[in-house]
Amino acid sequence: MDLKDIRKELDGIDEQIAALYEKRMKLSEEVAESKRESGKNVYDKEREQEKLKTVTALVPEPEYRQGVAELFSSIMASSRKLQYSRLSDSYKGSLPFTEVDGLNKNARVVFQGAEGSYSEAAAHAFFPEGADFFHLDTFRNAMLSLDEGSAEYAVLPIENSTAGIVSEIYDLLAEFEHYIVGEQMIQIEHCLLGVTGTTEASIKTVYSHPQSLMQSEHFLREHPEWEQRSMKNNAFAARKVAEDADITQAAIAGAHAAEVYGLNILKRGINQSDTNTTRFIVVSNRKIFAKGAKKISLCFELPDESGSLYHMLSHFIYNGLNMTKIESRPIEGRNWEYRFFLDFDGNLSDASVKNALCGLREEARNLRILGNY
Repeated sequence: MDLKDIRKELDGIDEQIAALYEKRMKLSEEVAESKRESGKNVYDKEREQEKLKTVTALVPEPEYRQGVAELFSSIMASSRKLQYSRLSDSYKGSLPFTEVDGLNKNARVVFQGAEGSYSEAAAHAFFPEGADFFHLDTFRNAMLSLDEGSAEYAVLPIENSTAGIVSEIYDLLAEFEHYIVGEQMIQIEHCLLGVTGTTEASIKTVYSHPQSLMQSEHFLREHPEWEQRSMKNNAFAARKVAEDADITQAAIAGAHAAEVYGLNILKRGINQSDTNTTRFIVVSNRKIFAKGAKKISLCFELPDESGSLYHMLSHFIYNGLNMTKIESRPIEGRNWEYRFFLDFDGNLSDASVKNALCGLREEARNLRILGNY
């Protein structure tokens, strides 16, 4: 056979496959209705594994068996997704989130760090009027304040465009029953700050957070004689320099810190990147989402099986959802096991989101919706 004839025969086979696929999917819809009446789960792992053994045994050629297993695994995954879409309206995994018109902007709000920090700037940007702000030294204490009811919202940094994620925040989101209800982007512009009389020539010691020191490395190379000392927070560094009133000391922090602590800005924009941005999340202990929310965050764990992550992500592809971020974090006390965190575009009231979540709830382990905002 020449290539033209081979392709013609392949086209004929493909037409048969497409027709048989359509026939199989129609039967899958009937299966969905049967499971609706019986209350059975869509995903039947043992049944699918047995089916894969049966169909691969039908293929005499050993080198084709893996391909047949992949083909039928994909077909059964499509069947499940179709069934989820038919059952999502009555699916037992309901979403206990309440839609609200908007967030309370006159709330009591906690941020980590001190006055003058980028976290405070983010809190003021998100809650521009009427909020009652206070600060705590650690991220964990900020989360605990939501548990105790002393704060309605916490504003916490979750990632920086140059330094990456704040891993502790991801771990705390998995640990606490709190939910993301908003986010705020803050442009990071590090400044060299000092008390009146300070000059670059008088400086001997520079204080800042380790990340800020790293992000200002190119500028600091110009002053190898300066001793660099790490602080827990940029605002703490600015406060120390202000309190010590020593012209041999300087802090690297934002312009907001200079304003709060009465420091002079000796030089602006000393960090390497002029696009350096930190994303802050607004967290609540209430399962709410504002009307018109456009982003969903969730986390889940996976069985230690080949292709398990692929099968989870296929729910987003099937439902036409745009996944914008995925991160993994090791699970404490379980070596080499990981928890995955995902962000994707959507609203909990969208049919496509409900369909995807139906599948994820059955097939993932410990799925948690972290928020819609």
